[in-house]
Amino acid sequence: MIRKIAAAVVLIPLAILIVLLALANRHAVTISLDPLAWDKPAVAVTQPLFIVLLLAVLIGVVIGGVAAWLRQAKWRRAARNAQAEARALKSEADSLRERLEQAARTREPAAALGYRPPPAA
Repeated sequence: MIRKIAAAVVLIPLAILIVLLALANRHAVTISLDPLAWDKPAVAVTQPLFIVLLLAVLIGVVIGGVAAWLRQAKWRRAARNAQAEARALKSEADSLRERLEQAARTREPAAALGYRPPPAA
């Protein structure tokens, strides 16, 4: 509940700011992707300024997200390895527990299972 309220407190003013930005910057600007021809560029796009600004912010957020995701690759790999090791150890513990229970049912001595009690301190 608190998370929803906090999100509303942040997102509603942000949405109002974006709408105000769009209303204040409706004039068209030309974005040229041809650095050699200044007067008649081969590749140019004319869009309202607020669209250009919002796209620039969106592209920055995507690039930042991808960079963060790539930087965290070693932690994801370590988590996968730890999870696989935990699964293997759990399987081994279950197998040993089952052998111990089976030995208890047949009343075999624990030494037959290769069990040695820990040394006394």
